[in-house]
Amino acid sequence: MAAVLTSGATPFQIGDEWKHATGREVTIAIIDSGIDGSHPDLKGKIVESVEARLEGKRVVFEPSDAGDSAGHGTACAGIVIGVANEAKIYSVKVLGSGGLGDGQAFLGGLEYAIKQRYQIINLSLGTTKPQFFAPLHDLLDRAYQAGCVVVAAANNLPQPSFPSIFSSSLISVVKSTETDPLNFGFRFGEVIEITAPGVNVRTAWPNGGYRNLTGNSFACPHVVGVIARLLETHPELTPFQVKSALYSIARQNEMKTKE
Repeated sequence: MAAVLTSGATPFQIGDEWKHATGREVTIAIIDSGIDGSHPDLKGKIVESVEARLEGKRVVFEPSDAGDSAGHGTACAGIVIGVANEAKIYSVKVLGSGGLGDGQAFLGGLEYAIKQRYQIINLSLGTTKPQFFAPLHDLLDRAYQAGCVVVAAANNLPQPSFPSIFSSSLISVVKSTETDPLNFGFRFGEVIEITAPGVNVRTAWPNGGYRNLTGNSFACPHVVGVIARLLETHPELTPFQVKSALYSIARQNEMKTKE
């Protein structure tokens, strides 16, 4: 069974072609702690790396070879490449050691990625500070209008975090014990709708290492990889259509599980 979507006035189907795609030429921004591009799994996969720098009240981005002192961004990149091996990865570093960062740098990184019109933006980070609610909401509206598909991880703690709760303008993800990234789930009507592998996930770590990691952060890039496959196969999909396709595919996954 194929998902039927519309592109303009022309209906078309999302068949199984995307399952055999590799994310070729699809651009993905990973806004995080940087990426160790020398890792064997990632060598040659990182097209560009930039880093946030505060100039008074302004956030500017400069080319960076600082790598990843926290490991978080490298882990997310490793998962994306594991699902979509030929995607083009762009590292936007807004977090430092320990995965900590400035809220303004986070906002600046998202704005930078939107201006560059990267097709997919991976946000395995968020904030619980209410002062960032409105500016993040505005940026996500801009991303939607620019055709950028934003995928955000839910908070690992019970407290809601932004932007993952903005379900109308982005795709939000929470971890599941599933191991197959293509067998993701969709909880329609929940604040965090998509479920994807995020428990004991083996992925890249700086300096050529690997770690088994658990958390919503690591469910998010699995979905990003799936979307890269979809966009390679159907580059004309809008963010709304991508979300609709994920819902239809997840329903098919659910039906297969019940058979």
